[in-house]
Amino acid sequence: MKYKFIILSIFILFVASCSNTKFLPDGEYLYIGGKVKVENESISKKERKALQAELAKLIRPKPNKKILGLRPRLYIYNLVDTVKKEKGFKHWLKNKVGEAPVLFSQVDLEYNKSVLQNFVENNGYFNAETTADSTRFDKKVEANYVVNPKQQYKIKSVQFPTDSSEIGKAVSKTQRRTLLKIGEGYSLDKIKEERIRIDTRIKEKGFFYFNSDYLKVQVDSTVAKNEVDLIVKVKDEAPKLSKIPYRINKIIVYPNYAIQQQDTIDYKRDSIVKYKDFTIIDNEKLFNPRIFDRTLYFEKGDLYNRTNHNLSLNRLVNLGTFKFVKNQFKVSDTIGNYLDAYYYLTPMPKKSFRLEILAKTNSANYTGTELSINWSNRNTFKGAELLTISAFGGFEVQVSGENNGYNVYRFGAEANLIWPRIISPFNFVSASGFVPRTKATLGYEYLSRTQLYSLQTLKGAFGYIWKENERKEHQFNVSEITFASPQNVSQLYKDQIATNPSLSRVVDKQLIFGPTYSYTYTNTMQKKRINTIFYKGGLDLSGIITGLVTGANAKKGDTVNVLGIPFSQYIKVNNEFKHNYKLGKDSQIASRIIAGAGFSFGNSVEMPFSKQFFIGGTNSLRAFRARSVGPGTYDGSKDAGTFLPDQSGDVVLEMNTEYRFKIYRFLNGAFFVDAGNIWLLNENAAKPGSKFTKNFIEEIAVGTGFGLRFDFSFLVLRTDLAFPLKKPYLPQGNRWVADKISFGNGAWRSDNLVFNLAIGYPF
Repeated sequence: MKYKFIILSIFILFVASCSNTKFLPDGEYLYIGGKVKVENESISKKERKALQAELAKLIRPKPNKKILGLRPRLYIYNLVDTVKKEKGFKHWLKNKVGEAPVLFSQVDLEYNKSVLQNFVENNGYFNAETTADSTRFDKKVEANYVVNPKQQYKIKSVQFPTDSSEIGKAVSKTQRRTLLKIGEGYSLDKIKEERIRIDTRIKEKGFFYFNSDYLKVQVDSTVAKNEVDLIVKVKDEAPKLSKIPYRINKIIVYPNYAIQQQDTIDYKRDSIVKYKDFTIIDNEKLFNPRIFDRTLYFEKGDLYNRTNHNLSLNRLVNLGTFKFVKNQFKVSDTIGNYLDAYYYLTPMPKKSFRLEILAKTNSANYTGTELSINWSNRNTFKGAELLTISAFGGFEVQVSGENNGYNVYRFGAEANLIWPRIISPFNFVSASGFVPRTKATLGYEYLSRTQLYSLQTLKGAFGYIWKENERKEHQFNVSEITFASPQNVSQLYKDQIATNPSLSRVVDKQLIFGPTYSYTYTNTMQKKRINTIFYKGGLDLSGIITGLVTGANAKKGDTVNVLGIPFSQYIKVNNEFKHNYKLGKDSQIASRIIAGAGFSFGNSVEMPFSKQFFIGGTNSLRAFRARSVGPGTYDGSKDAGTFLPDQSGDVVLEMNTEYRFKIYRFLNGAFFVDAGNIWLLNENAAKPGSKFTKNFIEEIAVGTGFGLRFDFSFLVLRTDLAFPLKKPYLPQGNRWVADKISFGNGAWRSDNLVFNLAIGYPF
């Protein structure tokens, strides 16, 4: 290993010794950056420092990036020969990894000087003086800017309109939340923000034709030394229409509007339907008028406001039924100040058919394919209801591992019906721009594990989905029912049950019913954010009321059956939190934490196997085989001869983090660390060390590794090579294995190096 460090050290010294100015064109100088100095003892040191930092951000261009005093990207650019082709490895190395020199000839001192001068004046330093110069160091040049800002002007008073006009009174009523605060420094940006704020507020009061350009803020700097009065006014030249608040008169909806129609719309008289305050013009009568009453927020006589305007448009789009949504307001031809609202809606094709072929992997290291056929009707009962019927079939195989040869075949069907409203005996009012929905699901699946068993599962659910906004979503299933029935259990599988009794739970008949709730929060859609988060929390209840009513107590032998099957009774809580931190355009740190627990009681001694937690595998702890970790310090390898590790637990804690970066075009890389484990809440004699205790931190499994991601936009193929750092099933004091790593040892590699092939990112 020593020679590698020697080579690396020599390379670093070589790079550091390279001259960045050696390759400069004749007469050119390397620009090494600009410095701003704020000179004025009359303002505080803290204020000078803050102003200096803001001014430094404005200087352009930026010099070549430095790391530990060196410019490695510039070194690489100079070391690589000029490339004529705009592709290939050399082009990528020189222009993507490397960075062209920033020359002093690219610096416009006068332009930067004017930018700095404008900034300080726009922030209340009206008598500022700015100078610009440069300092030469051999073949390098530094720009120097000196700013003397004088004393900043503060706001002495803020005056809003006092006249009796409707627009004047409306603007004056917004004063309570003004951004212009007495005693604060003058700021042109704050004035612009204030104009936008006022415009937004009075848009809620009916002033449809008003905009922020019709406002002005006069500045009087003669009132006192270094103080200004700000006077908010509506411009005299503002159009008359902008000064009048409007109410809604007619609401006309064209739900079958073709873009080609433009302003010419032909319709039959019998196609006009009056429904409450709406006039619906639909030649083909495609939609029930009641959906517009639920979707549009305006009613006749309402004062126009921008909130209801936007909510109505958002809901029409969110229905998922219309391809295009166009809205127009026109001054009504009636007495008074009224607007007629027109909605032009172009529907999507009512019915659609889709065929999908999927390649997939799962946490058990299975790889396979699936074919699905989907049929949709977007307006099933003329109320924008979405009916989807799908049929699927596929297979999964494990190329290597304990399950090699035990292939999985599955097929089934599922029907979903979604109503764009809440179907409930109670009123449900949502002020969100997203339409609340009621969803009913019915599905059937047949799964066959060759040579082992087959399993039939019937599922049904009825519940609600609603979003507060684009970040927050709720899903509440009033009832979710799962009935699983095993068939064709082979003698081979029965023999293995004798060795590992926990396998019997996989083929037990199961009846699970009860409500579920999940809450999701995310801001990942905000692409410009440096930090983005995703959180999903869930609560799953089964058989709670039934168990209480019947007095079921499995521990005492009082087990209650429904349809001849003991129903499951438990409470399960699970949480998943993801965080992404963007280091740059092509690099980020992605992290995830999973924590959950399930508690069985009443009619159940244990949690249903399908509802327990599992850990390990391609999307979990990648240094360990799928479902092979835990519970606790239990060593699953003791289940000799078992073809299915499937270790499960009642409690889970998992943490993952990885540094993702671009290598070349579609090729990305990642260094990662995974940690976690599962535990049982009750001691299991067959699995010593599996119980959750206060020492759970000492039982965390840890792994690390490196992976490649082949991002083809339509498909992300992922490869990860991982090895364990800590094995919880080893004796206390010997669990950390980092000091035993020996890549040259064949036995060590076969026992510890785990290769994962998967589709998509792990989280």
